[in-house]
Parts: sequence; structure tokens; C-alpha cells
Amino acid sequence: ERRGDEEVVTSAEMPLVKEVTTTLREWGSIWKQLFVASKKERVTQVQGLMLELMEWRSQLLSGTLPSDEFKELKQKVTSKIDYGNKILELDLVVRDTNGNILDPEKASVISLFRAHENATAKIMERIKEEQSNVQMDHSGISARIHSSPTHSLFVFVRNFVCRIGEDSELFMCLYDPQKQAIISENYLVRWGSKGFPAEIDMLNNLKVVFTDLGTKDLNREKIYLICKIVRVGRMDLKETHTKKCTQGLRRPCGVAVMDISDIIKGKMEFDEEKQYFIPFHPVVAENDFLHTLLNKVTASRGDSGGQGLWVTMKVLVGDIVQIRKDYPHLVDRSTVVARKLGFPEIIMPGDIRNDIYLTLVAGDFDKYNKTTQKNVEVIMWVCDEEGKVVNSICLGAGDRPVTEYKSVIYYQVKQPRWMETFKVAIPLEEMQRVHLRFMFRHRSSQESKDKSEKNFAMAFVRLMKEDGTVLQDGQHDLMVFKGDSKRMEDVNSYLSLPSTRSQTDIYKGSTLMRSSSSVGTALSVSSRDSFTISTLVCSTKLTQNVRLLGLLKWRTRPELLKENLEKLRLIDGEEVVKFLQDTLDALFNIMMEHSQTDDYDILVFDALIYIIGLIADRKFQHFNTVLEAYIKQHFSATLAYKKLMSVLKTYLDVSSRGEQCENILRTLKALEYIFKFIVRSRMLYSQLYEGKEQAEFEESLRRLFESINNLMRSDFNTTLLLQVWHSCELHLPLTPTEFPVVCVCVCLIISLLFNQGNTFQHVEDVVVTLLRTINHTVIYMGRDHTLISRVVACMTAILNQMDDRHYSSYIETFTRTSDLDFLMETFLLFKDLIGKHVYHSDWVAMIMVQNRVFLRAINTYAETMIHKFLDNNNFEVQLWNNYFHLAVAFITQESLQLQHFSHTKRNKILAKYGDMRRLIGFAIRDMWYKLGVNKICFIPGMVGPILEMTLIPEEELRRATIPIFFDMMQCEHNHSGHFKKFENEIILKLDHEVEGGGGDERYMELLQAILLDCGERCPPLLVEVKHFVALVKGLLERLLDYRTVISDDSRNNRMSCTVNLLNFYKDINREAMYIRYLYKLRDLHVDVENYTEAAYTLLLHSKLLKWADDQCPPQLECNGPQSQRQVKEMLYDTIIGYFDKGKMWEEAITLCKELAEQYEMEVFDYELLSQSLKQQAKFYENIMKILRPKPDYFAVGYYGCGFPLFLRDKVFIHRGKEYERREDFQNQLLSQFPSAVKLNTTHMPEDEIRKSPHQYIQCFTVQPVLEIPPCLKNKPVPDQIINFYKSNYVQRFHYSRPVMKGTVDPSNEFSMWIERTTFFTAYKLPGILRWFEVTNMSTISPLENAIETMSNTNEKILTMINQYQGDDSLPINPLSMLLNGIVDPAVMGGFAKYEKAFFTEEYVQSHPQDKDNLNHLKDLIAWQTPLLGRGITLHGKRVTDDLRPFHDRMEECFKQLKKKVEKEYGVRELPDFDERKSSRPRSLMRSYRQSIISISSMAGSECGTPTKAFLYRPKCEQQHPCGVAAHAGSCLKSNSEGTYLPPYVPPHRGSSHTRSRSDSGSRDRMTEPVVNPYDFAALCD
Repeated sequence: ERRGDEEVVTSAEMPLVKEVTTTLREWGSIWKQLFVASKKERVTQVQGLMLELMEWRSQLLSGTLPSDEFKELKQKVTSKIDYGNKILELDLVVRDTNGNILDPEKASVISLFRAHENATAKIMERIKEEQSNVQMDHSGISARIHSSPTHSLFVFVRNFVCRIGEDSELFMCLYDPQKQAIISENYLVRWGSKGFPAEIDMLNNLKVVFTDLGTKDLNREKIYLICKIVRVGRMDLKETHTKKCTQGLRRPCGVAVMDISDIIKGKMEFDEEKQYFIPFHPVVAENDFLHTLLNKVTASRGDSGGQGLWVTMKVLVGDIVQIRKDYPHLVDRSTVVARKLGFPEIIMPGDIRNDIYLTLVAGDFDKYNKTTQKNVEVIMWVCDEEGKVVNSICLGAGDRPVTEYKSVIYYQVKQPRWMETFKVAIPLEEMQRVHLRFMFRHRSSQESKDKSEKNFAMAFVRLMKEDGTVLQDGQHDLMVFKGDSKRMEDVNSYLSLPSTRSQTDIYKGSTLMRSSSSVGTALSVSSRDSFTISTLVCSTKLTQNVRLLGLLKWRTRPELLKENLEKLRLIDGEEVVKFLQDTLDALFNIMMEHSQTDDYDILVFDALIYIIGLIADRKFQHFNTVLEAYIKQHFSATLAYKKLMSVLKTYLDVSSRGEQCENILRTLKALEYIFKFIVRSRMLYSQLYEGKEQAEFEESLRRLFESINNLMRSDFNTTLLLQVWHSCELHLPLTPTEFPVVCVCVCLIISLLFNQGNTFQHVEDVVVTLLRTINHTVIYMGRDHTLISRVVACMTAILNQMDDRHYSSYIETFTRTSDLDFLMETFLLFKDLIGKHVYHSDWVAMIMVQNRVFLRAINTYAETMIHKFLDNNNFEVQLWNNYFHLAVAFITQESLQLQHFSHTKRNKILAKYGDMRRLIGFAIRDMWYKLGVNKICFIPGMVGPILEMTLIPEEELRRATIPIFFDMMQCEHNHSGHFKKFENEIILKLDHEVEGGGGDERYMELLQAILLDCGERCPPLLVEVKHFVALVKGLLERLLDYRTVISDDSRNNRMSCTVNLLNFYKDINREAMYIRYLYKLRDLHVDVENYTEAAYTLLLHSKLLKWADDQCPPQLECNGPQSQRQVKEMLYDTIIGYFDKGKMWEEAITLCKELAEQYEMEVFDYELLSQSLKQQAKFYENIMKILRPKPDYFAVGYYGCGFPLFLRDKVFIHRGKEYERREDFQNQLLSQFPSAVKLNTTHMPEDEIRKSPHQYIQCFTVQPVLEIPPCLKNKPVPDQIINFYKSNYVQRFHYSRPVMKGTVDPSNEFSMWIERTTFFTAYKLPGILRWFEVTNMSTISPLENAIETMSNTNEKILTMINQYQGDDSLPINPLSMLLNGIVDPAVMGGFAKYEKAFFTEEYVQSHPQDKDNLNHLKDLIAWQTPLLGRGITLHGKRVTDDLRPFHDRMEECFKQLKKKVEKEYGVRELPDFDERKSSRPRSLMRSYRQSIISISSMAGSECGTPTKAFLYRPKCEQQHPCGVAAHAGSCLKSNSEGTYLPPYVPPHRGSSHTRSRSDSGSRDRMTEPVVNPYDFAALCD
């Protein structure tokens, strides 16, 4: 397109096709996300929507559609797009009347707001329609049913199975068993004797819909679908001579009943194709009443014998018009509509109804001269005054009208009870003339006798009374007349008589009450007979209320018009709304026909606001739509606007003067509809007379608005005004009556002023008069108020109409104090509205327009601040503070964060509104630099908001605003010589902002570069700036890592990042933040039951506290102000509880002792002391008695660039849980990193793997190295205590693996080298984490491995000797296997291969550095000989006879071995304890074992741990280079070198031995009870 000198390129596609294309792309992206999220139902739904749009897009592009089809398709496309956007939670698209997207630039704010409201309403209606077309579960059905005011029940009669043999009539209806009354019209099905419908065309077409059901019907306790079956034929089915029998008699046959309460209330899932069986229950005797049988069946079910009805049914939501539209496949033109007996809850205009439902209740007929009771048949006609029969009786819904009704005949019953209901539909104009005539006739079973029977009595009733009202609802006891049959059919003989017994009082005399008294010369009244009927009138034209009738027919009695208008409010509201259209027509007709006088104006106006008030009542709220429809479609009073405006102005003027005005409250509540009547009336008048009297109307409107203004300015604080105030649910600072009219008036005015040329003065008047009033209304109105969005729209519309001149002139109207107040309250108001949008989140167009208007207002008010409140004399800190906080709130609001939006939405916003964040961000920067010396007032208060702004991911904005930080540092440094406040604040705020999602690596780079660049230009600050930048960079790195994993499934990663952060805060001495993350870490541990680690975490907090009564510093507080002692004591209690749960009772005891010392020595609280000591004793007992499984430890390596920095190329030692296997731990670890590859090797990976972009995990088990506490060394300690330290307080771990080095000799296993990796963790385990990073790796030689192997073998021999000396019951096999494996070279090879490998000249020459180790190995081999000798001696004493040959061979082998060893390596001797004169050989042997294996050896070896650690003190304190065993042996060999100190051993207590599992779990040890300082059980006692 050429626009002036420019060419604008636009899409050749029509706008709707372009919109469909864009929508499909956006939905396609979301559809993929739904598929990934496995939301199958939503995926299918969106796929269906997209396929439909693609099909329709093709039709639009074809260009072959006629205009009407194109228009229809366009409507379908836009409706489908809007529906899809709603279910996908996308933005609402507002459209004009043609379905095109509404351009906010070309629409006023008010019209845009209304378009959003209308669009939302249409979409919600569309969603209901869509939901009604899909199969839903019964809970969804129930919700829809209960949310709709009207619903229906569709019933399809599939078949009727019953052995009757004659024609029958089926009367189906809905029934309330509690009230024993039907609640709907009957649906009549005529069924033939051959088992088919009487009309064969109705086969498979017997459909009925019971409609007009409302909320009251849902609240009924029970609802039944019933069917009364009437047989039409002979009197008795048993009669065989059918030709002689009377035919055509209606006789009772039975009933069919089904409880449909759950179906109709939506509690039960149903399918329209599912068939339900309704069982048939026949009458037992010929005189059984159908109604009585019905009550019996509903109370107790019986067997139907397989006879009954087959039906399908479905609950439909909506009235008959709606369901015809929504369910055309069910409800078509052939479907019968059975209405409710009574009115629906909503009576729409045009729904004209004039039905009278008549029920034959009961009768009582004397047999007179007959020997048996009569078979009474009631015949009813509708007759006019001349006796002519009117064809207006409907036996059932959809049935053709008939002239007469014949009742069911009950055989020889004196008091028949029919309870038969049918409809009488009489034209309105005939109602005054007609009456109902009932004839009573005896019917005989024989046709010959029946023909001679005459009518024996009659009754009648008029349908309208003399006062014009219709017959009252309820039962009527009719007079029964007797006389000549012909006379009874003559209307002149009975119409002048009273028809009901209640009317007899108006007739004087007693003749009527005599049984055979004559009435005139024609009929007589029978007191022995009675007849009762019941009527229900459902008419929108006939009323049973005399006063309402007088108003509706006011022309007939004009002298009573004033009285009828005044008494309208006394009429029951239900009766008024029932005749709403007629009543409104009557009121406006009165107004129109008295247009030249005002005699009835106020009365009609009061009546009108009374009716409007009725509809506003919750009871009749559904009639709002009725009133709206009346105004749009049926209202026709062209002059009514003059009368209404006149009376309204009068009421407003009276109230504004403070005078009493009785109806002002109701008037203000009805103001909305009064204005709608005024507008509609004026439009009709203008259309009729082509705009005549326009000037007069505008003048009247202006005067009316002046009266409204006067009312708002009124200072009268009358009781009435307070009532108005509270009725509006507002608390306004000005006049309380302003709110009800603000929305209507302002919306109307602003809409009229939009794009109307020169409207400067008009807008200015509105601004000056209403802007601040509306501002106050918004401020004091609750955000959940139903009209808050409208009032905000009014305010936005006014601001949108203002230009620079309006702002300037409006500001000039204030004084300095008042304009300060105005700016303050405006900034606070804007900030509140930005933070809490009053519109739906999908009203993007409305929100963006509001933002654009607010942005212009903020910038304009900012200019006012600069001119009036910037210089030092007038500087207002709070005003500027409010401005900055408002501007930051504006720039950070969610609706402007483009990075969160889809590409399509982002482009739309940028094209239409631009990036408003940049505009306000640059304005904030400029305003900051204008502050000058006043900047210090906003440090550190503005650090957080400015930081929040700089974190917005917009490069240009960041570059413009980050320098503000340096300006703040410089400002504080100039003022205080440092910028500590700024630094503390930014660290605090940065933590919160980054955790909330702000910031990224690019921000960190920009922050570093810009601040360092600024620092370069200011050398005095450069060093401090560099330090600050390094600090912030380190913090950002850790915070970004933390944020990355905080939502991750890997709890371990979250814990690691949390520890990194708390360590960082500890290093920079930020205790508050340090403690914050301590508790985050504690929570993570508690969630997975890591109680030990949680305890260690809280222990770090407790270490910051002292046992003092000083007030706890704010950063150390937990639950309000407390002393340090209180907080620490509370922490200790929690920590002890965690240690107890984690079975770390040693740590818990330490804390208990510390608490006990405080209770005993400081606070003297002996009660708490006793509790602490009891708890401590319990922990000691737990240590000794409760088994604590040792956890395994696992080394885990993370390799590859796919891991975050805090894991990459690092190895960690993990503490496993109780009984956790490596496979389970490894699987759990890999589940946290689904894309990671498991490495099956244990050596350090190659660089190729470490530099790979993928993830590799290495996991294997490591062994903790025991570290005995100094207090336990060289002391007898029980196993329960020692075992704890084997897996706790460990910092060193071993892992050994065989490796091949040098030339491989397959025949020599010692060419295999052992690589032992020693891991040192940063902290001991357990700790605040279940894992810590490890360092260090070392390799041991084959010789060192041989030394270790020999030491372990000797230790094993000694341990087993000790066991077998202590327990004679142990089996001999383990000792046999051990000894034979060593002494018999054919079994294990012994140490011969050590000799071949190490004791050669070649090895000695090539490894001179191993000289000491070779001597050590030889010494161990020499010491093995005496140990083997002692073991074999012990074996010889215990061996059985059958193993004696085996023992002899073993002794022979040992002798050869001993000879060789003593020759090569020397002789070693053990003390011969048996030769000593001692009574405790076993104890001495145990003492000897302990001398061989001392506590120091346990610290350096992974071998077994002695059961008791007895004391041996050699003179030489350092460990012998040859090993512990050689050391001990050499000392024992020469008593002059050391002193052997046997322990105190108490006398034997029988066989009191304690058995405990060894470290490896493969052998038992025996320990003898010994009293020593580490006997915890004794300590507990």
C-alpha cells in the first residue's frame, strides 16, 4: 500500500487466515509440550481443534464460499480460536461485531473493557456448549446440572412387554413419592393389543422430553419415573363372549415405577444408548386403585415377572429452546414436550402459557335402589355458556385435543379414587365463557344393559370467578346434582346454581341441603353423593390475585388505578414476576396514556423500581435475563424517558437538599435499569420521529447529571444517606452516594467524548470534577469487589483522554500541600493496581492499555516532581521514594516480562506497545542522577529495587542502569568513607532475587565489566571496587548453581549447593545469610530422614551462641527475641533428638553432658538436670544393647563437561544408609542423572572422557580406616564402643585394586601389583553432608603387600587360637582349614613364592631401598612358626579320632616347615604359659594375644580389632619397623627390654561369656566380662 511517500508492505492473506496461521503455530508448540507431559486427554482435544482449524483455513483460502456461508464459517473459526485459547490458558482475543480483532488504538478504554467482558461471557458459554457435547463423568454432569437454573429429562420408550390382550394406554410422568403427587404432564402412549404401538408410525419414535425442571426439583428427596397402564376394552378380561361384552371401557391394569433420583441429579453416570428396564406391577383385584398401587410399589418393590417398559434416558441441561439447539439428534420436531405442572424458575418474555391442569381426585356415590355398588364412569366436557362443547381437553402431552374425557372405571366401588390428571387448554378469550361439566354414569359389563344406562348425576364448575380472577389452585368439593338426563345436559338448568359446596352459604334456605330437594323444577342436590377435583392454573395471562388483576386491567376500573398502583408492593413477588411482561406493559401504558399529566408518574415510577428491586433479590435473580430481554425486544414506550428522567431528577434533588425521600434507596439500587429504560425509550422515539427533540433531551440529561453532582456534593449526613452508603458496601472518604452512579455516568461521558474532535473543555471538566473522586473510590474499594474493574476502567479512560495540557492545568488546581498529597496517593494507587491487577490475567489488551496510560501519567507526574519537589528547600524524600518504588514495580510487573512469553505474543506486544520497560528504566536512571546530593537518602533503601530492575534480561536496559550501583558506592564512600551499607544490602537482596529467578551468567559478566570500567575511571575506589566485584561474582556463581538445582529432583545437588553458599557466607562473615542456609540444609536432611546430618547442621548454628544471658543478636534469632542461652538450649534439645534418631548416641551424650553442666553449675535447675542425666543414661544403655548396622562408604566420581562446576571432575565419598547395597546406591545415583553413563572401571578416566560434553559416573565401595580416639588408646574397650569408630569419625578411606606392571609372568602371581588409593575427605564423616570431596592417591609395592598379607595371616592365627582357648564348644573345622592351608604347601603355597619373588639376589640388587622391608617380611615369616606350633598343639588336643590321620600329616608338614624356617630366618619363641604356675592359662593367653596386637596396630591396619585392649608398655615407644607382631614378640623374647603387665581379671562367673559378631561377620569372638572404666552398662547401672 502507498501511504503518502511511503510504501507499506502488508500480508496478501485476509486477516482471519493470518490469525488462523499464527494460532496454529502457537498451538502446535503447546501441543508438543502437552505430549511430552503425557497429558493425553488434552493432547487429543487440542489435536481435534487444530484439525478443524486447518480444514476451515482451507475453505477460507478457497475463496468459493457464498457470503452467508463465509460469514457463518468466520463465526465458527473465531469461536473455535477463542475457545482453544481459553482452554490452553492463552490470552483473550477481543473482537468487534464483525469478528475482527479489536484494535485498542481505535477503541475507547470503556468499549475495550466491555468487549473483554462480552468476550469472556461468550467463551464461558462456548465452553459449556463444548462440554455438553463430550462424554463426562457423573461428577461433571452433576456440577453442570446444579449450575443451570433449568434442565430436562429425555426419555425414549423402546418397548413395552406385557400380556394384556387388549389395547392399552400408557401414561408416563415424573412423580414425587414423598408428596404422592405427579410433577409433570403425562406422556400418553397408545399401545395395541398385538404388542406394538397403536399407530405403527410411532414405532421407534416414542420420544418425550420432560422440561422446565428447576433447582427445587433437584432438591426433592426422591423422583420417580412412573407409568400408569390403563386397559381399554371389556369390564372383565375373563369374559369369554366378547361380542356380548361392553367394549371401550377404561379399566385399571397396573403401574411401572423406576427411581431416577440419581440419574436426574447427575449422581449416576448414564449413556443415552443404555436401556433401562422399568418393571410392571399389575393390579391384584379389579377394584384396586392405580394410585394406591403406585404408593405400595414405591414403598416396597415386587416381582414383575419380566414384564415392563424398556426405555433410554438422558438429562439435558437448559430449557426447551436450548436443548433443541444443543441436542438436535435427540430432541427434534417429533419429540413430545411434557411440561412441568407449574411454572419454570424463569419465565422468559414471549413464553405465553394458558394451561389448566385438572385432577379427578375422588368421589362417593350411593347405590340407591341397586343391589350392588355402581361402576362409576366420569365423563367431562368443556362447555360454553350455550352448552356448546369446546374441543380443548388434552389427555397427555403432544396428544390431539378431544372433546370429552372418560375416567377409569373401578368395579363396584362406592368411593372411587381416580387421581387422574389431564390438561385443559382454553383460548384466553374463551375463559370467561366456559365451564367444566361432569357427568356420572354407571357402566355395565354387558353391552345390552349398558346401552340402557343413563347419566345418574352431574357436577360443574366455572373456570373464572365473577371478579375476573381464575379458579384458585387446590381441591374443590363440587355439588352433585341429580335429575333428568336431558335436563342435566341443559346449561340453563345448572349454570345459575352454586357449583361447589363452599358457595352454598350465599344461597339462602335449607332446600339445597335436603337429599332430594328440588332446585327450581329441573335438578336436585344430592347430599349422599360427593365429587372432588383439584385444579392447577399455569397461565401467564390469568391471575388469581385481585389486586394484580386490577392493575393489569386498569382500563376497566380506572377509578381504582391509584389504589392498585399503591398496593402493588403488597402482592406476592412470585405472582408479580410471573406476570412480569404484562405488568411492565401495564405500567408503561399508564404512563403513555397519561403523558399530558403527571398524576400517575411518581406512582408508576415507584412501582417500576419496586419490580426492579424484586428482580435484584437473590430469590428472583434469574429474572435479570428476562428484564434485559424485555427492554431489548418488547419495550415500546417512546415517551417514557421524559417521565422517568423527570421523576428521577425530583428524587435526586430532594435527597441532595437533605429532605426525606422514602424511595431514594430503592431508586439508586435500580439506577442501572432506569437508565436502560431511558436510553431504550429515547432510541425508539428518535427512530420513530427521526431524531426529533434531540436538543431537549440533551438539556434534560445535562440537568439530570447536575442533580447527580449535587447529590454527590451534598454534605447532609442523614440516616438515609448512611443507608445508601452501606447498601453499596463502600466506605468512601467523600459523599457515600457517589459510587452507584459513578460507573454509569463516567462510562457514558467518556465513551461519548472519545474521538469526537475538539473535546478539550469537556474532558477537563470531567477531570477536575471526577478524577480524584474516582481515585478515592478505587483506593477505598476492596480488590474483590465485583465492580472494582469497572471503576478502574473509568479511571483509566479519564487518564487516556487527558493530554499534556489537561495534566498541566489539573496540577495547577492544587496548592503545594494538596498536590503533594495527590501525587503521593496517586503513586500508591498505581503501585497497588500494578501489583494486584483487577482484570483477569488473560485480558492482555486491557492490561497493556492500562500500562501505557499509567506510564504516560507517571512520566508526566515525574516532571511535576522535578519542578516542585527537587530543590533542597522543597525536597520530599517520601514522594521520591514512592516514585522509585512505583517505577520499579511497573518495570518488573509480570505482564511486561517479554522473556516469559511465546515468540508470537512477544512480537505482538512489541509491535503494538513497544518495550515499556526500557522507557521507564531510562526514566528511572535520569531521575536518579537528578537527585544530586539527595542520593544518600536512598542508600541502602533503593539498592534492592534498583537491583531488581537491573536483573531484567534486557541488554540495553542493563547497560543503562547497572552504573547506578557504582554511583551509589561512590555516593556512600564520599559520605562515610566506605560503602558497607551498599555492600551488605546488595548481598542480601541478590540472594533473594537470584533465588526467585532473576539474573544469569550474562548479568554477572556485565556487572563485572561495567563496575570495573567505572572503577578504572575513579582510581581512589578501584581497589575496593575490585574486591566488591570479586565478592559479588563469587556469590553469583554459587547462587546461580543453587538456583539451577533447587527445582531439580537431585536432593544431593541441592544440598551441595546449599553447603557451598553457607560456607561462602561464613567466609565473608554474613551470619544472617549463613544461618538462613543452615536451616535450608537442615530441612533438606529432615525430609529424607538424614537425622545425623541435620543434627550436625544445627550444631553449626549452636556454635555461634554462648552460654550467656545476653540478648541474642537479630541475625541469630530463631523464634523472636530470646537470650543466647535460651536459643542454644532449644537448639541442643533439637540436636539431641536428631542424634537419637540417627543412633549417634556418643554425640548426644556429649551435648547432654554440656547441658547437665549448665543445669548443675550455672542455672541450678536440678529438675532439668535429672531429665538430662536420665536421657544420658538411656543413651549409654542404647550403645551397649542396640545393634547399629555399619554403613558402607562409596566413592563417586563425576566426569565430563555435562556436570555442573561443583561436581565436574571431582570425587566424593558418600556415606551409605543402613543395609544399603552398592547396587541400590548406584541405581539411585544414576536416577538423578538419567543421561549419565556408568563407568565400569575404578581407575582415573582418560582425558577423552573428562573433556567430553557428556556425563560419566564412577562408583565403587571404599573401606574406612579406623581412627581410635586418644582417650581409648591402650585401654580395655568393649566391642560395642570400638565398632562405632570403625565407621564414624572417619576421614581416611582405602580402595585396593590389582594392576599389571612390567613384564607379565603368568606363572607368578606376584607380577600383579596392588594399587591402593587413599582418599582423604575435607571433613570427617558423618558431617553436615552424607558426602565430602576427596583428595590424594598413593600406590604400594608387591613387597609391602606381602608384608601386609603375612601380618594379617599371623593376626588371624592368633585370633583363632584365642577363640579356641576360650570356648571348648567351638567346632574344630575352621582351625583345621586355617592351619593346613599354611603348613601344607600343596594347598595354599605358603610363603614359598615370597622367597622366589623377593629373597633373590636379583631383587635385592634392583631394589636396595627395600632392605628394611625385606627384613620385616623375614621376621614375620619367622614369627609365624611358633604361632603355628601353638595352633597345632591346640588342634591335637581337640581333634577327634576320625581326624587323627589328618592331624598327623599336618604335624609332619609343620616339622619340615619349622626346620626350614628356623634354618633360614632364625628361631622365635613364645612364652610357655602352660609351664607357669598360673590358675588362668586362658586369660594369660588372651593377654599374650593383646601384647601381640596392640591398639597402635589397629590404627594402622584394617585387620580385626581385639575384643579387649590390654596394656603392654615397651620401653621403646616407637613402632618397630618390622611390624607390630615382630615388635611385640621381640619385646617378649627379652624381658629386660620391657615390662609385661597382665590386666586385672576377676574370678570366673561360671560360663559367663558375651558373644559378639566380628568386623567381617565371618567368625565369633568370645569376651570375658571385665570391670573397666569403659564398661557403659555398669556406668548406666
